[in-house]
Amino acid sequence: MRCPVSRSIGHGWRGLALITVLLAGACGQPPTPAAAPATPGEIRTFTGTWSFTGSRQFMQMAPGDQAAIFSVSGSLLLAGRERPTLGFRAEIIGFSDSQTGMVGRSVWIDQRGDKAFSELSGESALPGHSIKGRFTGGTGRYAGVTGEYSFTWQRLSESEDGVSGRVGDLAGWARLASPVAPAKGGPQ
Repeated sequence: MRCPVSRSIGHGWRGLALITVLLAGACGQPPTPAAAPATPGEIRTFTGTWSFTGSRQFMQMAPGDQAAIFSVSGSLLLAGRERPTLGFRAEIIGFSDSQTGMVGRSVWIDQRGDKAFSELSGESALPGHSIKGRFTGGTGRYAGVTGEYSFTWQRLSESEDGVSGRVGDLAGWARLASPVAPAKGGPQ
């Protein structure tokens, strides 16, 4: 007669071996593909999120009207296989009033220090309102970039230290310009 303890140990080893094989197979799965290298002239679509902190100042105008200036910056992370790169430090400076809406300028700075510049416009800089951006050029690999994007201020918190918030539904496209070859013979 076999010992019941040795049988359960045998089953335990087989179970452990099965788990090891399954884990090894799962660990061997290829990682999620990174962003494909950006090809100049190709349209690159993206989605993303952005969390920021900064400052905002209000001026009360006529009854029910107010104007505000703001400056915010934070981490902007892009998703999607076609994204130009994974992340940027993004900065916005803008003006908003209840009569004419919001205008602003933004710079996205990647991990190499290359910058993408854009103009912003929208109905308001308050939460729940859509903001549209248009790329106007840049430096390094973003020199000559064109494209558009939009987002909605999702959450905005104010304290005596400033303002902080998050952007929702960031989505857009960018077309990187073709590099310009230097003229033969140097500058004229």
